[in-house]
Amino acid sequence: MILLSFDIEEFDMPLEYKGEISFAEQISVSRNGLQCILKILKKYNIKATFFSTVIFAENNKDLISELLTDGHELASHTWFHSDFQENHLLDSRKKLEELFKTKVVGLRMPRMMPVSGEVVADAGYFYNSSINPTFLPGRYNNLKVSKTVFLQNSVLQFPASVSPTFRIPLFWLSFHNFPLWLYQFLSKRCLKSTGYLNIYFHPWEFANISNLKYKLPKFTINNTGEKMASRFEKFILWAIENNYKFDTIKSFVKQFEK
Repeated sequence: MILLSFDIEEFDMPLEYKGEISFAEQISVSRNGLQCILKILKKYNIKATFFSTVIFAENNKDLISELLTDGHELASHTWFHSDFQENHLLDSRKKLEELFKTKVVGLRMPRMMPVSGEVVADAGYFYNSSINPTFLPGRYNNLKVSKTVFLQNSVLQFPASVSPTFRIPLFWLSFHNFPLWLYQFLSKRCLKSTGYLNIYFHPWEFANISNLKYKLPKFTINNTGEKMASRFEKFILWAIENNYKFDTIKSFVKQFEK
């Protein structure tokens, strides 16, 4: 089972690298990318999970309503992408449910930040997909964390997928920078090992962005825009040819309910 997910948020990454981008442009870039994603998923009748910040959702109610109508899952990416307080876990879940009349059971922290399992449980989430069980210099070291599903404080922890050997992360950066055949090979090994592939992307990856103003490192914007859309479709076709199925995380994790 392939579980595609997308962190839909304000495109604030340029600010990490002292680049320039207004709030309106942050929303616009992500909006354009999300429109591309929804079009591709609809083309192949694939369902996915979308972790949205409240800020992005409030500014794109039409697209959130569209993805829900298309049968996708809406989950929480907290309130803001650049700021976090523990009360945002509960408040963001309730706000998304209020705005779109849907049950929100999943959480992903911005930038996969660590978060207290007890606080996540108290906020009423069933699963948390905020762990990348690998080592990423300057970001996190989760080499001792389980690569597969585990329970913590009554919340199902659902780590992002890594390769069975050496824990090579199969997240968005790998998709952009690995040869596609290598990414597919590692994905196939992961699927054989765990039975599922939990991978995530962002709308801005599908948008045409400029490195000059944003000052983003080349490895972060390699194969973005139209190239990303093309690679993504090729990956989907490869999965279909290999008889892999797609589903939302919410649907997949029902098997772990007590």
